[in-house]
Amino acid sequence: MDATPKQASYDVIIIGGAIHGSSTAWWLARNPDFDGSILVVERDPSYEFASTSHTNSCIRQQFSAEVNIRISQFGAAFIRSFPEFMEDEDAPEIALHDYGYMYLAGTEEMAETLRTCQKIQSDLGAGTRILTPDQIAAEYPFYNLDGVVLGSHNPVDEGYFDGGTIFDWFKRKARKKGAEYIHNEVTAIGREGDRVTGVTLKSGDTIAAGTIVNASGPRAAVTARMAGFDLPIEPRRRYTYIFDAEDDLGQDLPLTIDPSGCHMRSDGRYFLCGCPPFEDPAMAFEDFGFEDDIWEEKLWPAIANRVPAFERVKVVNAWVGHYAFNTLDQNAIIGRHPEVTNFIFQNGFSGHGLQQSPATGRGVSELIAHGNYQTLDLTDLGYERVLNNTPLLEKAII
Repeated sequence: MDATPKQASYDVIIIGGAIHGSSTAWWLARNPDFDGSILVVERDPSYEFASTSHTNSCIRQQFSAEVNIRISQFGAAFIRSFPEFMEDEDAPEIALHDYGYMYLAGTEEMAETLRTCQKIQSDLGAGTRILTPDQIAAEYPFYNLDGVVLGSHNPVDEGYFDGGTIFDWFKRKARKKGAEYIHNEVTAIGREGDRVTGVTLKSGDTIAAGTIVNASGPRAAVTARMAGFDLPIEPRRRYTYIFDAEDDLGQDLPLTIDPSGCHMRSDGRYFLCGCPPFEDPAMAFEDFGFEDDIWEEKLWPAIANRVPAFERVKVVNAWVGHYAFNTLDQNAIIGRHPEVTNFIFQNGFSGHGLQQSPATGRGVSELIAHGNYQTLDLTDLGYERVLNNTPLLEKAII
């Protein structure tokens, strides 16, 4: 990947080439109503530390906000029809392992939240069902259900998928359709009144832009500040472990969200589990270290309590990734700045990024090509709620 752009001016500059930047580049490049130039600036084309590379590649419709449910419904449809969207006979089928999310409520308050969310999801066509402990035990006898009030489970279009392949095809097809990627870093953003004018790169190049898209993941607040904007987004560590189990469960383990805050699921012949730290502060962008005893004292006790067969397990892999955590409401921030309208946010996904990337890339491309959303209205996720301090509360956060 070159470090120097081929032109001195682009119609669109996308800052960040991971899953969201590349989704937007691809959707925009394939849009017949857009014939402009696209530059994607990526500071680390290995993506070694990108949130995209550390994802668990999961998708669910069990949200409380309608816009999030609809985003994931499109995400599932996109995964199911991936070759058709790519318009390429060599594009692979993407399997969606839809054994569902299983939310377990340990209190009556949480149970009532799940009931309320199930009604919203059902009204929008999701297959979520509320299960009593007896019903859960009948379907999944491996759980220890002590302390569980009820569960919420959707076995339709929920589970995990191969997000890495989708990301690779976003990049590949965006380039093929004319988007230019460079290995460089934006160090400044030019602004004149109610317009951003371009970017300065670490290499010293100054590039003019018609529109700038902030798709810089956990670094989104740094990018926004270059243009004079505040974003309530910070990097938060999340731990993931892959483990083998001595005892066979006899069936897939749904992606189970335990009342402890830990989660676990089947992962091919192995299992995956994860959790936040003991405390959850903002971290340095380069901090991917493990806390001492997080496995022994927090994660393993929680999963072994809920699934007794996990008393005998062996860790085979583990990593730390960063959420681009929106401290306002843990929801994405999508759309134009209301005053500087050629600056677009695509930030703060708080762990939902992979599953939301098809819909948000499409939405941002529509804003650029048409001036408004054409398919799915993402207005509820706009930056105005940051300015007005009016959170869009999402009750279903992991």
